Amino acid sequence: MASPFPWDEVQAFGFGALRLSPDVFWRLTPREIAATALALGLGRSATPARRDLAALMRAFPDKAASTGAITP
Repeated sequence: MASPFPWDEVQAFGFGALRLSPDVFWRLTPREIAATALALGLGRSATPARRDLAALMRAFPDKAASTGAITP
């Protein structure tokens, strides 16, 4: 069974963080509110997934420093 829509959180975001008037808030679709949250960096993981981190490490390998730093 699907989870109920998180109206309390969405209203807090819309009225609080975005400071929308009730008229503007209720004209937005849930998809538009979600897109706004993503544009502001909300709803994203604080850390990259292991797969993404591995891809970044391959694309940008550490360079050995003259100080003798150990690199993987």
